Amino acid sequence: MTMHNRLARETSPYLLQHADNPVDWYPWGEEALERARREDRPLLLSIGYSACHWCHVMAHECFENATVAGLMNELFVNVKVDREERPDLDRIYQLAHQMIVQRPGGWPLTMFLAPRSQAPFFGGTYFPREARHGLPGFPDVLTRVAKWYREHRDEVQHHGGAMQEALAQVWEAPAAGAPPVQLGAAPLQSARQALGDNFDAEHGGFGGAPKFPHPTNLVRLLRHWRGTALGNDPDLEALHMVTSTLQHMAEGGLYDQLGGGFCRYSVDERWMIPHFEKMLYDNALLLPLYAQTWSVTNEPFFRRIAAETAGWTQREMQSPEGGYYSSLDADSEGEEGRFYAWDRAEVQRLLEPGEMAAVSAVFGLDRPANFEGRWHLHTYRRPAEVAAERGLSRDKLARHLDSGRAKLLQARGRRAWPGLDDKVLTSWNALMIRGMAIAARILGDAAMAASARRALDFVRHTLVHDGRLLATWKDGRARFPAYLDDHAFLLDACLEMLQLSWEPRDLALATVVAEALLTHFEDREHGGFLFTADDHEKLLERPRPLGDDATPSGNGVAALALNRLGCLLGEPRYLEAAERAVRSAWPALERAAFAHCSLLDALEEQLEPPEIVIVRGEPKRTTEWAKTAGLVYAPRRLVFAIPADAADLPPALAEKSAPAGGTRAWICRGTTCLTPVDSLSALTNTLKAPAP
Repeated sequence: MTMHNRLARETSPYLLQHADNPVDWYPWGEEALERARREDRPLLLSIGYSACHWCHVMAHECFENATVAGLMNELFVNVKVDREERPDLDRIYQLAHQMIVQRPGGWPLTMFLAPRSQAPFFGGTYFPREARHGLPGFPDVLTRVAKWYREHRDEVQHHGGAMQEALAQVWEAPAAGAPPVQLGAAPLQSARQALGDNFDAEHGGFGGAPKFPHPTNLVRLLRHWRGTALGNDPDLEALHMVTSTLQHMAEGGLYDQLGGGFCRYSVDERWMIPHFEKMLYDNALLLPLYAQTWSVTNEPFFRRIAAETAGWTQREMQSPEGGYYSSLDADSEGEEGRFYAWDRAEVQRLLEPGEMAAVSAVFGLDRPANFEGRWHLHTYRRPAEVAAERGLSRDKLARHLDSGRAKLLQARGRRAWPGLDDKVLTSWNALMIRGMAIAARILGDAAMAASARRALDFVRHTLVHDGRLLATWKDGRARFPAYLDDHAFLLDACLEMLQLSWEPRDLALATVVAEALLTHFEDREHGGFLFTADDHEKLLERPRPLGDDATPSGNGVAALALNRLGCLLGEPRYLEAAERAVRSAWPALERAAFAHCSLLDALEEQLEPPEIVIVRGEPKRTTEWAKTAGLVYAPRRLVFAIPADAADLPPALAEKSAPAGGTRAWICRGTTCLTPVDSLSALTNTLKAPAP
């Protein structure tokens, strides 16, 4: 009979993967912490996530091994954490790891903590069972760490205090009483220069292998280009960096050429072979970028990638209840990438000769295998080039290619699938709701709009309890107090949904979230926002995240969204909190602007306030006017079509009423509104006119 440990009571798919380990695992909580204190045993903290390949490897080698588990149980109190459920813990201990070993961490993260302070005194990431590749064997690590703790308790205690001080300094707020900074555009220019210097002109993207998408960098460059587009010296190089990167990524193996959607990163600089996990947040951030880039360039390629990415999300990542799942694993049948790789003979059996010729030429099946003796589909040659070489019309080649891809996708669907992490995270759902809403508006896609609506309604109904937001949902259980990112991203998503279609319940949710940000997360003395709420469980430190990582900075998104909501509602508290957040981050923007692109977007809208367009009147005409106002890519413009009979509007909106039977539009730049206009031509002319 299989024995289960305490993780069997959890909802996280990652924790449940470890529920039948012989390790006496605890989830993070008072039961484990109290036992460590009572028995004076160090905590062994292991942090990972369900789609993590090396987490699976270490689990198989170490945590499933009875001998290794016996050592762990004898010497430590063992705690397993899903970094997606507990990003608060992950932020703290990833930074602590970097301080201890002087290099970035990753997953699995393996940290040894003092039992009373929970301060780490040793750590690493992946450890094999036997020593190899310069890494010590995990059993040796366990015995040495336990011995060190027994013999050096005073040093461990001293080191813990020093670690707490170091963490506090990293997340330290600007000094109280310091003279207020003068906001300016210098960090915007600094970031533009740094991104240009780091751009890979041959393959797109930034830096070398491993290569990540960095969507916040691309958003910054696209916004920068737009800010120069109407001047005498438009920054076409900035636009090129965006289009080149997006094209290379989507032509490469980073993108699923059959089913749509992007993997986490590429192990090479050419975007050919990815780390095969597919995360919701990457796709949530890339989806609107492809749609916006199509609106700028009118290139059908970008529209197709946006549509396929949204289609993959709706087909494979949206639950029957409406929420979006978190990730697809990199592994299937114990092998990374097995689900996505092909044998040429198998492809030949599935396809007609014309389809085989097209697929082989475009995706390189007529070249040497590119992935462990098999082929992972990567665009070696663009279809137009192949069509010209073979004397085919582009349409005929496209038909062969599309029918071939469809057959391969159908055949792939019969394989053993990668594991699905089906928990619903508020923050990542908010990112995808925002992405779907933006893409739906730009592409005029009703299915995308419906998908975003279902997801936002799910969040509202299942993840808001007693006026407070929760972070995760799985199997009918909503859990964990929500973090800064949950609130910031959800507020931003609500503003995008209100532009898709005016729903009073979305405005009500936005206001609830904004008030929670100010009440529970804002540092009122210094400005900016802390990652955990003021009534959150007390941990080693309360992070103040400013830089972007795989997702945008919560401080940056909160500052941007609060400023926009403040302009819409005429609410000075939101405007002031947004400005304080940007000012509090100024030292970081001066030091390394390129690492804080989300905050730079917020800074840009402090220097040039957002343009709020409000259209009121009969629904059909307000929709037409709003669509016209949103035709061009204008990142600082928000357009809201509010029916004439909309009830319970805040005063700043209620006072903007349409004439009986007519339609009227207001254009407000920041908190200053121009004279309202009563015709569509007057609206378009006013929008084209430069700001006074």
